[in-house]
Formats: sequence, structure tokens, C-alpha cells
Amino acid sequence: MKDIQFFYDPISPYAHLAFLALPQALAGHSVAVHHRPILFAGLLKAHGQLGPAEIAPKRDWTYRQVQWLAHAHGLPLEMPAAHPFNPLPLLRLGLATALPDAPGETSRWVTAQLFSHVWQSGGADATDPARLQALEARLQAHVAECGRTWQDPQGDAVRQQLRANTDEALALGLFGVPSLVVDGRVFWGFDALPMVAAWLAGDAWFAPDGAWDRAATLPAAVQRPR
Repeated sequence: MKDIQFFYDPISPYAHLAFLALPQALAGHSVAVHHRPILFAGLLKAHGQLGPAEIAPKRDWTYRQVQWLAHAHGLPLEMPAAHPFNPLPLLRLGLATALPDAPGETSRWVTAQLFSHVWQSGGADATDPARLQALEARLQAHVAECGRTWQDPQGDAVRQQLRANTDEALALGLFGVPSLVVDGRVFWGFDALPMVAAWLAGDAWFAPDGAWDRAATLPAAVQRPR
């Protein structure tokens, strides 16, 4: 069995689509998926980038494309009342449910709750206090039913874990979400799911010194000053 780290931020519609499509993409493979919430904005800041929703023409295209992808793949997706938004409350709520032996992870059920809060809400505001309170109550009840301990979403332990997850993602070379890491290889984006499946199936394209490795050796002819 292989371990797959699924790094996500519920602010990303592509992460939402990838989460929904992951079971089908991985069908037939023996894997354990670990859902790891991170702060996408932390990746952007570290790499000196703007988010896709911060570039006006790209913002329009992003919202059109994700709705088309949802339509084309038969996946549910409804735009929230406003985007982008501050995802920190959702990320911290998710980590407040983590198991003691997996402090940086959210279960698949909890991860689904975070994504559906944003992307299957009928266009509601993801940051509405009443909705966040209802989500917190739902997560607390789930934790209690599982016989686990609820952590304070605003406590130092949860805040530090989110920073640790984001730092780990940067150390692994992540630059966006969703990102899947398996066997030390980083696969980025909803459209990378077939590549993950091909890697797991032993596709010869990934052979040593093949196309995967050669892509990292291509020299840059020019670099723009920053």
C-alpha cells in the first residue's frame, strides 16, 4: 500500500474537484490518502506569486473553467457568494478534529464538510458567522461520536499545526493546491490525477532518466528580474 499526501485549501475550487474525483482516479490501487490542510496564501507568499483570483483576466477564466470542469466531469460545484475569502477559520476547524496520532490530517468526512461548506452551499457566504458556527457544531458532534477530543480551533496547537503543514508543503516543493505527493513526487492540480494513477500503475513514462526526470534539467534561456 502506498501513502498519498493530499495537500489542500478549501479556498481552491480545483482542490474541491480533485477531492471529489480522487476515489475514481485511484480505483484499483492500494493506497492510503492523508488529507493535509495548508494555507494556499502561504505558498503564494513564499514564492512571490499572486493567486489566480488576484489577476483580473485570470480570475474570470478560473471561475469559468472550474464550472466547465464540474459540468464536464459530472461533479457538483456552486460558486460561493464571494471569492476569494479568508479560509483560516475553515482550515483551523478542520485541524481541530485531528486525531492525536495524525495531528496534521483531516479525515475524508471532515474534508468533505469543509469543501461542501464552500462549493456546495447554494451560493452562500463561506465566511458567514452563523454558517461557520453551524459547521463547528457539526464537526464537534462528529468528534464526540467518534470518542475523540475536540481541540480549540483558535488555540496555539491548531495554529502551529497549520503553520507546520504549510512549511512541510514548501519543503516538499509545493507551489499550489491541490497537490498530491506520492513516493516523493509532487503532482499538482485536478488535471494531474491521471498522472498519479499512471505512476501507481507503473507507467514506463516515469522510468529513471525518462521524461519526468529530463523535465527538471531543461535550462532557462532568460530570466526576468524580480
